[in-house]
Amino acid sequence: MNNKPDEIIFTTEDGEEVVFSIIEQTRLGGINYLLVSTTGDDEEDEDAEALILKDVSLDSDEEAVYDIVEDDGELELVAGIFKELLDDIELY
Repeated sequence: MNNKPDEIIFTTEDGEEVVFSIIEQTRLGGINYLLVSTTGDDEEDEDAEALILKDVSLDSDEEAVYDIVEDDGELELVAGIFKELLDDIELY
């Protein structure tokens, strides 16, 4: 599957591929974070999901490796940064 530059393919533990659209990205403390959404071109997708992904790649990894940010403190901090970056954009 060829992904577009503004998309990331996330493979679940079950081996299922989920395509996320990249909404925004930032770097904090030397770590890259992505704000992604399952929303495609249909803005009214009620099943859409937004997540913050953290780059956990090692230097030896050929491709970037991301984990979902689950730590409440880290999530709150990074979500606040994304909120400021997207202040002019309404997310549903």
